[in-house]
Amino acid sequence: MRGIFHPIDGVIYCPPELAQRYLASGAWTDTTLGDALRATAARVPERPAYISDEATITFAELDARSERLGAALLETGLVPGDRALFQMGTTVDTAVALMGAYKAGVVPVCAVPQYREVEIGQLAAQSEPRGYFVQADFSAFDLVGFARQMFGRIASLEHLIVARGAGGEGHRTIDALIESMPLARARAMLADIRIGSEDVLSFQLSGGTTGVPKIIPRFHAEYIGHALDWMRHIGMSEASRMIWSLPLLHNAGQLYALVSTVAAGTTTVLMPRVDIARMLELIETHRVTHGLSIGPVAPQMIAYQEIARHDLSSLQLFGTMSRADSLEAHLGVPCFNLYGTTEGLLLGAGPAHDVQLRHFTQGLSGSAADEIRVLVPGTDEPVPDGEAGELCFRGPSSLRGYFRAPEASAQTLTSDGFVRTGDMVTQRLIDGVRCYAFEGRLRDNINRGGEKIGCEEVEAYVSHHPAVADAKLVAMPDALYGEKACVYLILRADHAAPTVRQLADFLIGQGLAKFKCPERIEIVDEFPVTRVGKVDKAALRHDVATRLAHEHAARADAPGIAKEGA
Repeated sequence: MRGIFHPIDGVIYCPPELAQRYLASGAWTDTTLGDALRATAARVPERPAYISDEATITFAELDARSERLGAALLETGLVPGDRALFQMGTTVDTAVALMGAYKAGVVPVCAVPQYREVEIGQLAAQSEPRGYFVQADFSAFDLVGFARQMFGRIASLEHLIVARGAGGEGHRTIDALIESMPLARARAMLADIRIGSEDVLSFQLSGGTTGVPKIIPRFHAEYIGHALDWMRHIGMSEASRMIWSLPLLHNAGQLYALVSTVAAGTTTVLMPRVDIARMLELIETHRVTHGLSIGPVAPQMIAYQEIARHDLSSLQLFGTMSRADSLEAHLGVPCFNLYGTTEGLLLGAGPAHDVQLRHFTQGLSGSAADEIRVLVPGTDEPVPDGEAGELCFRGPSSLRGYFRAPEASAQTLTSDGFVRTGDMVTQRLIDGVRCYAFEGRLRDNINRGGEKIGCEEVEAYVSHHPAVADAKLVAMPDALYGEKACVYLILRADHAAPTVRQLADFLIGQGLAKFKCPERIEIVDEFPVTRVGKVDKAALRHDVATRLAHEHAARADAPGIAKEGA
């Protein structure tokens, strides 16, 4: 049903004439995700939607449980357009919770369970959530207790909803909400709720140099169109089976493992955490056809030495952020490099594409309507052919403006609406196909296995440490995560340097998420500077990379002897 029935102040919507063009071309799909699930459940009710070691849920069951939950959310007092913070893992319960929210028109603010006071406080200040969903058994950390603490600090919060935990004072469980709502009554209630295909589906998050989460609205029609285009691009059909072991709340998890599953009727195997041996067993058992790796999956898979004992004959394609050539040689399965940004671009390749394209570029967009430019950084000028420049794009799923952040939007968008990614690429022509090879980042952030770390944010928190006069955070190479954070410190007089653990304890105590904490410390008297007097972070990155290379060589020369970390 085309239209915007629940406008949210601060959301930048697609102009009506452009939206009509995208709908007419098929780049957008004129339905809601809730209706897409209802249609899939009617067509293939007994097909498994999700399989995990804990449970299997069919499309009929997913539709019924999410229907009952969606109606129960409305009965608690939430209304379409309300926002709800989500801190949940990769489980069947998360899929049910998300679909229940989507059917009710409640907009999930897709945080991750690792976020703490700093990040949740920033997100709440921007989004003014009325609901808060948490998973009780995600880790040893008490997320339910943490959420209760945040209720005392965030005035807008009214409803705490707990998955995979017991009921208690001040909160309801997802299971209890579902049990309280008969299916027939739920269907009748939801039938009276009008949600448009151009309404906001979810609030996704973008990293950045400051670390303050920027909110990216994603919409029913464009998100479904984006996911279906991607499936076609890499050769997936409703008969395909995906395996997913990374956060389901991430933009990648939504596109690859939620929206595509619901809209196309594919089956997805969910893993709550990365475990390579178990992943390969699940691929074999459930005849998985497609897998995607963001962060540490591919390096761990390449390092896994017992690949020969697994039957991977069902696997047709595996995607990774880099090293597709090494992964393909190891698995004996077609592999490709991919690139994705929450602002709305996916690059990749299918098994039919040239091997040079799959292995040595990040491929091309799955949407024929995407426009891509490679510009001289900081300008609107294209780079000469064959030279590296900033990847910029606009299209049916591209950002039109961050939520309630006009300054950040102005910095990210060109005058004619292209999104500046902050990533450097070289444009190539392979077998007649225009594709893009990733060359590095322009912006000052770190990508630790798919989680973005804003350097300026962490530097500000580190600088509050009593021993620290100044701090600069840079990426250091890591075989497993791609990058980790190294902090260079200038110490205050007569102060000893903190250890990595001491600094982490201090930062976590300030409310910073653990994954943002530096994992190496280097002490310097001064920072190197460029000719114009700015801190030369490129020199710092080169320095730590050189140090790591020397340490690796020393360990290779003297087995069993390892340098103790700072």
